[in-house]
Formats: sequence, structure tokens, C-alpha cells
Amino acid sequence: MVTSRVITWVVTESKGYETSWITSGAGALSARGRAVGTTPEPYWISYELDTADGFVTRRLRVTAETAAGTRVLDLRHDGEGHWTADGEWLPDLGGALDCDLGLCPLTNTMPVLRHGLHLGPGEREFLMAWVSVPELTVRASQQTYTHLGRHADGGRVRFASGDYRSDLELDADGYVVDYPTMARRLATA
Repeated sequence: MVTSRVITWVVTESKGYETSWITSGAGALSARGRAVGTTPEPYWISYELDTADGFVTRRLRVTAETAAGTRVLDLRHDGEGHWTADGEWLPDLGGALDCDLGLCPLTNTMPVLRHGLHLGPGEREFLMAWVSVPELTVRASQQTYTHLGRHADGGRVRFASGDYRSDLELDADGYVVDYPTMARRLATA
């Protein structure tokens, strides 16, 4: 069954907002979103995300606008573990399955859904293709997601990367409701 929804978050870390239009079903999702922030500098982001079976990232296309100008990133994963950014091979990302767009709560969804971590016990380590905002530089990021508990409306998952940790509240569909210090859901439709 294919579902569509719109989610808006206040992104406290950037002093801004994000809205994402999401279509999901059969182990994949696609989304397009817009975000505006004022930290680290005023910016406007628009993105398109496509995943394949198992919620594995296939493509993330991002446009960032700042006072300095416009940047565009076309990040692609070939399904075999190879990543490119604007056509250039990224050897440090070998084995990564997911992208993680900085300051974007939506991109926490894919690894959680793939392993059902919002619904049941487990801990998984991931290599992510992390994209900085608003610079749009790509680097490898080791991240760990750990199931902390389930409740009627979803579950709690601990996100960890390096010394950083945050306990995320997720809805029953695996989307972020509250990401302390980063983002909180305002509305969904």
C-alpha cells in the first residue's frame, strides 16, 4: 500500500523550519522537501530523495541558496555500494546504504525502517553519506541506532555518532516526532 504524507518540523538547531512531502510503500520512499534556516548562516534548501528496496538511498539532489550564491549536489548510490557526488566517485563511502542530510530529520527514517528499530529490540551501526548544510559537502559518518522502547504511537531510538547522542521519538511509521536539540514535529497531514 502506498501512502502519502506531509510533515513539518521546527528545526531548532538551525533556527528554521522544514516541510517534506513523502510517498512511501513496498519498502521504499521518495520525498521532496524545503528547509529554511538562519544558523550557521541564513539559507534555503530544497531536496529530492529517492530510495529503493529496503529504504536504501538511490539519489539525493539538494540545492542550497545563501548570500554567497547557489550550490547544487547530486548524490547517487548505485545499489552496489558505490557513491558519486556530481559524477565524482566517493571511495570513503563504500558499503554505505543511506544518506544523512544535515539538519534534516527525515533522513533518520531510512535505517530505522529497514531494521524496524522503532518497533522492536536491536542496535545497528551504519556508515552514512553525511551532507553538510548549507555547504553541501559529503563525508563518511559512522552512526549507531539503538531501540530504547516502544509505545502505542511509535517508539524511541537512540542516535549516536562520535560523542553525540540523542534519544529520538518516532511515530508508528518511523518518522521523527522529536529529535531533542535538533527538531520537533509541528504538523503532519
